[in-house]
Order: sequence, then structure tokens, then C-alpha cells
Amino acid sequence: MKNYFEFQKHGTSYKTESIAGLTTFLAMAYILVVNPLMLSLASVGDYPDALRMDQGAIFTATALSAAIGCLIMGLYAKYPIALAPGMGLNAFFAYSVVLGMGIPWQTALAGVLVSGVIFIFLTLFGIREKIINAIPAELKYAVGAGIGLFITFIGFQNAGVIVGDEVVLVALGDLTNGNTLLAIFGLVITVILMVRGIKGGIFFGIVITAVVGMLFGLIDTPSSVVGAVPSIDSTFGAAFASLGDIFTIQMLVVILTFLFVDFFDTAGTLVAVANQAGFMKDNKLPRAGKALFADSAATVAGAVLGTSTTTSYIESSSGVAAGGRTGFASVVTAGLFLLSLVFFPLLSVITEPVTAPALIIVGVLMVSALGKIDWNKFEIAVPAFLTVIAMPLTYSIATGIAVGFIFYPITMIMKGRAKEIHPIMYALFVIFILYFVFLIE
Repeated sequence: MKNYFEFQKHGTSYKTESIAGLTTFLAMAYILVVNPLMLSLASVGDYPDALRMDQGAIFTATALSAAIGCLIMGLYAKYPIALAPGMGLNAFFAYSVVLGMGIPWQTALAGVLVSGVIFIFLTLFGIREKIINAIPAELKYAVGAGIGLFITFIGFQNAGVIVGDEVVLVALGDLTNGNTLLAIFGLVITVILMVRGIKGGIFFGIVITAVVGMLFGLIDTPSSVVGAVPSIDSTFGAAFASLGDIFTIQMLVVILTFLFVDFFDTAGTLVAVANQAGFMKDNKLPRAGKALFADSAATVAGAVLGTSTTTSYIESSSGVAAGGRTGFASVVTAGLFLLSLVFFPLLSVITEPVTAPALIIVGVLMVSALGKIDWNKFEIAVPAFLTVIAMPLTYSIATGIAVGFIFYPITMIMKGRAKEIHPIMYALFVIFILYFVFLIE
């Protein structure tokens, strides 16, 4: 096992990788609660009971699809990157596709399935890998830093430190709120552990915060340790039964949206985590094709089981920060997702205030990529800056990438450096322009 994952080459161990896998799991365990709640909203209309999405089935599908994705990523691609049904894409599935367009959830699942199959073909022919490798190093660094700011913003939101405001959009939250104070405490503890150089500081920060939350009554103590695994019968295979309903213009738009958002969210996540872990070689991601295949295969598996698009998680950065450098960390995360099927009551202690400090600290670590960008070259600084700032301000990784990639050819051409632009970047320029045109419509 050590030889297969090349522990010696990466300077790691079973203990370090296990802590990393556990840290990643804890940072993204919220999806086991959030995804079932969100997708179950996709059937709150006039659906008869037999057609409603069952929360228990979605929970099981979420855990299983995450485990499958993590195993493929860990064993095949050998990266410490975890996968699960993606936030944002599940909201699009529930609110835009089903509730907004009135498309049955079974047909929406069929759309997810088709998008995953298309991704597999694009990956097998090396198209996804070629696109990622064609992206300039400066923009890759900007993507990583932008995602860092984005997840830090999410962390502050989850902590209640930043709240919505009708006048200025965002404002300082109530710092006397118990959960907010718990998150601030967790942030202070995690910072101390990290400054002291304690390995697994993020993980231990999560554990200490959860324990303190229970002691002060801010987090309910689990009523039981284990429970029965919910049945998946109502969602398993529903996508196949509705494949005949996808041949409409409306569903074409849905499938293309799934493709677009997943493609660039995944690309941004892979690049960001790879940069943080030091995997990038000559501006290329080794075994990129295998990592992308893992992502695509997980989407297909998730759709068959009964959940929205499964994708690579930026929370994997917390595991990398804890020392994860091999696929064994992802295997550990997969095992924990499987265990969560019976230990679900224990996950109730992993609340948003508990994981918020981890997201904030990971953001601190990721923005270090900004130091690798040559800010003295304005033609590079503009697209890089717009990529970074657009992600948190638009609450979208894909939109941040789109804005930066549109400006890159413009500034480079005006500077007389057109020959340095890869042809794929011109194609992406056109695609992103069309994306905004149709988005506005």
C-alpha cells in the first residue's frame, strides 16, 4: 500500500494521510445534511406522494456517490481530492430546473446522467485535460486564490460574522450570537494550532470546537450513535426511466448548464488543490485525465443512485493543509462516507459554525498563490485580479473564471503578445461571451 501510493516520495505516512482524509470529510460532511434538504425541495409542488423525492433516499445516494467518487479518485488518480454532490449544482437542480422550469426530478436526474456520460467521452479523448493545460499559469494561480477568497467568504457567512444587508449587500453580523462566538472561538483555536505547527491543526480545531459547542449547549448531543440506513429504492435508476424525456430544447439548456458549471468548477478545484499541494509540473497537472475521469464517473454514479451532479470538492484543501498528499487520503474519506450511512446521528455535531474556521484558514493558505503572479505586467494583472475578485462577489467559481478568461485575450492582444495565447483560450473567450449572453437572457 505504501509503495502504491508512494508515501516515501511524498514524505507522508498512514497517520498523516488518515488525518487528512478525516479532516476533508469533516469539512464537507455538511453535504450529507444539506443535499437531502435541498433536493427534497424539488418536489414540494403538486407532485403526488409517489413522485416526491425522499430525503432518506437522497441521503443514502449522497453518501454512496461521494464514497464511489472518492475511491475512484484515490485508487485510480491517486490524488487527495474528495468528491460529493456539488453545492450550487444541487440548487440549480432543485430551484431552477424542477421548481422553476417544472421539469420532473426524474427527468432532471436523466439530464445529470447524460452530462456525466458526455464528460466521460470528453475526458477519454483528452479534451478536458488539453483545455486545463492550455490555461496560462498566471490564471491558474488566480483561480486558486479566487477560490480561497470565495470559501473564506462562505466560512464567514457560515459563522454568522458576515450577513446580508439590503443597503450595502453585506454587513457585520451579531458578534454576541452564541454560534457566531463558537465559530470565532474555533478560528482562534485553529490559528493557534496552525501557528504552533501542529500537524492536523485544522482537524483538531474542528474537534475542539464541536466539543465546546456541546458543552455550552450550542450543539445538541446526539440522541443515538447509529441508525438504520435509509432505503434508496425510490431514486435508484429513476434517471434511466426518464431518458426519453430529455430530447427537448429546455432539457438541452439544462444539460449544457450542468456541463458548463461542473466543467469549470472542477477545473478550478483541481488546479487550486494541485497548486496548494505542489503537484503542478511545468504548468501541467500530472494524471489530469485520471482525475477528470474520476469526477465524470462519480457524476454518472450519483445520477443513477439519485442525486445531482457529483464533483470535486474545494474542501479537499483542508485535507491537503493537514498533510494529505496521496490518494490514500481520499480512500479514507470514502470509508468515512460509507460509515456515515449508519453513524448519521453523530454528524449532527458537525454544524456550520464548527466547519467555518476550517474554511477560513484554508482560504488563508490558498491566497498565497497571489505571490506567484507578476502584478507588474498590467496585461496579466487585470485578468488575474478580475478572476480573483469576481468569485466571491458573484458567489460563483465559474463566473469568476469566465470574467478573467474573457479579459485575458483582450489585454494580451493589446499588449502585442497575441502569439503567446493558446488557440484554446480564444475558443474559451467566445464560449464565455456566449455564456454571459444567454445568462442575461
